[in-house]
Amino acid sequence: MRAAAAIVSLVVSGALIVATSACDHGGAASANAHYGDCQVSGHYGEFHLSPQTAGVLTVRTTLPAPGWWNGSTPESVKSGYEYCMAANIAYRSGLDRVKVVNTPFPDIVSGKSKGFDLALAQITITPERSKVVDFSEPYLSSTLGVLIRDGDKINEGNIREAHIGVAEGTTGEKFVKERLKPTKPVTAFANDPDMVTALEEGRIDAVVHDTTILLAYPQKREGRVRLVGQYRTDQGYGALYPKGSPNKHDVDRIIRQLIDDGTLTKLSAVYLGAAFGQDPAKIPYFTVSESS
Repeated sequence: MRAAAAIVSLVVSGALIVATSACDHGGAASANAHYGDCQVSGHYGEFHLSPQTAGVLTVRTTLPAPGWWNGSTPESVKSGYEYCMAANIAYRSGLDRVKVVNTPFPDIVSGKSKGFDLALAQITITPERSKVVDFSEPYLSSTLGVLIRDGDKINEGNIREAHIGVAEGTTGEKFVKERLKPTKPVTAFANDPDMVTALEEGRIDAVVHDTTILLAYPQKREGRVRLVGQYRTDQGYGALYPKGSPNKHDVDRIIRQLIDDGTLTKLSAVYLGAAFGQDPAKIPYFTVSESS
């Protein structure tokens, strides 16, 4: 794993990079190649994987994930940061299609899921998870955001007294329970929309979850919720592989290419910037008080 400085930064501010059709066909792409609305680049078939299904890259994720996977069902996903990242991996591997498999997040990170080539689901790399699955190096840095109802006064100083909602099986859940230690019971949710709905309806007071996921909700929910802070975690998102995957080495090399040649930076600007509508760097950073 490279130093955090090598992790691709989230590019969502004013001057967005315009995606271009930068297809560098080092090998002739198959006439059957189809990757939704994604633009692919690099050399077709430069790397050689052993996929679960011939000609197909099978990728697990957890839907919905606006900005990351644009579509509510596997069949409807045609674009998004992680979908187009997968498309570029498939293209450079000489695979003509990306098959999306919707899977509960806890099943992905627990190592219970089988029959896939990799998972991309805004998955934070942790030592505990690495015992049962394998990871690539980080491709995007991550923080934990604090989402509240617009008009409420929850802040860094009083968040421990709030009823907090978290996403089940995530590093956010562990952070809240082990480091923040709120005075009220923490409620875990199986999916993000239900969690944000519970916040809007007053069943919880705040949500602590990945900033890059929560950023989409203030504009999606028409200003009924807002992000008031974020916690640094010094962690990053990685592609997840089944333990012992024979494809890890080559996919790792492709992801390093996608970082070095600027592909992921372009995807961040085009898909995450459009989905979020705000710069995460301008959200105040909270710290955990010693009394917590």
